[in-house]
Parts: sequence; structure tokens; C-alpha cells
Amino acid sequence: MSLFSIFNIAGAGMSAQSVRMNTVASNLANSGNTASSPDKVYRPRLPVFQTIMDRLNPGEANLGVRVSAIVTSNQEPQRIYDPGNPLANKKGYVFKTTVNAIEEMTNMMSASRSFQSNVEIMNTTKQLLLATLRMGQ
Repeated sequence: MSLFSIFNIAGAGMSAQSVRMNTVASNLANSGNTASSPDKVYRPRLPVFQTIMDRLNPGEANLGVRVSAIVTSNQEPQRIYDPGNPLANKKGYVFKTTVNAIEEMTNMMSASRSFQSNVEIMNTTKQLLLATLRMGQ
């Protein structure tokens, strides 16, 4: 593996973490949503990461990560009895999303730190390449 491929790997990681942060932001923005039916309520979205393998050298290290899909949670929404709510159905129930703000903030911090780690990898690799070039002077 060359030092130049490290930029591709770190870039793929930064791209994947950016998608993760966007999904978390979407989940947080919809954390208080309610609806009149379980079909209409917001369901949290989760990115699915996949390793990018080197097909030419299957025994070698991977080439990074990518988001293969963004799936919707299959967790049932919370059913709350609130007949005075304008969104209540005929039986007086509203359905609240299952987004957990604490979990989402933890995901946001984790994605942010992973993104920062990839930036540091790129900076360190750049410094190594520059030091290698200075050796020839």
C-alpha cells in the first residue's frame, strides 16, 4: 500500500462519517414529531457501512469504507393517549417517534471524532510525504 492510497482511505472514511452526521442531524430535527397514525410518524434512519475491499489483491488490506444504504428503523412508535391533541386519532391516540436524543448526540460525537481522526491521518501522511521529499534535497 502506498502513502497515496491512505488519502483515498481517509477520504472515504470522512465521506461516510459525513453521511452519518447528516442522518443524525435529520433524526434530531425530527425527535419530537408526532402523528395520527404509526405509518405517518417519523422513523429514525441509520446508515449502513460497508468495507471497500481490493478485488485485485483479496489478501491485502481494505480500501476504505462507504455507506451502502440508509435504513429506516423498524422499531414501533410510541403510542400516547392524548385525546386533546389535534393530531389524535378517533381513539384519542397520537404516535410519537422513537428517536432518542441522547443516543443521537452520542452518535454525532462519535462521527465527529471519527471524521477528525481521518483528518489527522491525512495531515500525518502529508507530513511524511513532505519529509520524504526533503530527504532528496
